[in-house]
Amino acid sequence: MKETPDLHGIDFEDGYIAVVDKPLRWTSADVVRKIKFTLRKLGYRRIKVGHAGTLDPLATGILLVCIGRATKLADALQAEEKEYTADVMLGATTPSYDLEHPVDRTYPWEHVTREAAEEALRSLTGERLQEPPLFSAKKIEGTRAYELARAGETTRLRKSLITIYEMNIEEFDLPRMRIRVRCSKGTYIRSLAREIGEALQSGAHLTSLRRTRSGGFTLENAWDLEEFLKKLQNIETK
Repeated sequence: MKETPDLHGIDFEDGYIAVVDKPLRWTSADVVRKIKFTLRKLGYRRIKVGHAGTLDPLATGILLVCIGRATKLADALQAEEKEYTADVMLGATTPSYDLEHPVDRTYPWEHVTREAAEEALRSLTGERLQEPPLFSAKKIEGTRAYELARAGETTRLRKSLITIYEMNIEEFDLPRMRIRVRCSKGTYIRSLAREIGEALQSGAHLTSLRRTRSGGFTLENAWDLEEFLKKLQNIETK
């Protein structure tokens, strides 16, 4: 069992970065609210809590939760490179580019070879522009893109400059393949999955995503959320 650090004696108002392994189906905001609620019960009535880099509800892995004065570090932490393990399913697309919505179109995938897939990954590596998914938290004239999408409005989001530093195939079991991606902030792995499908003259969507590193923080020093909350509850009241 992984040894977890002792939280006794920490002044959370002075600043603490909790490296949390975000559970599946929790939003990043859910994690922040739960930790903030627990801290307030300990006497930290006005403490600030935020996160550095959103993870989608269907993603797991490293979420940096900044507490107290550490919230001032959130932008700098968010700007650091990230690493992910992602499962990509070829032969079908969804409106959200992942499993949040059902398949809307199917495509042939039997022609895809490992060599073709590796070439597709190489073609998508480097600095380039990427279009975010419409089902995202990006704002369009003050409105979240996913709100417009759910209302049935069709629009295009402005492309963002991203960098894919490295991308490799870890498992190749068609129509599924698992990839490892090292990338800059602002990269949407859901969009990357769709781009991979297009590069292979097929379709694709994301079926699982795990953030394994954010800057210098890795899963080896990440808290299980429930364990972190228990540790918080067991420290002395402020």
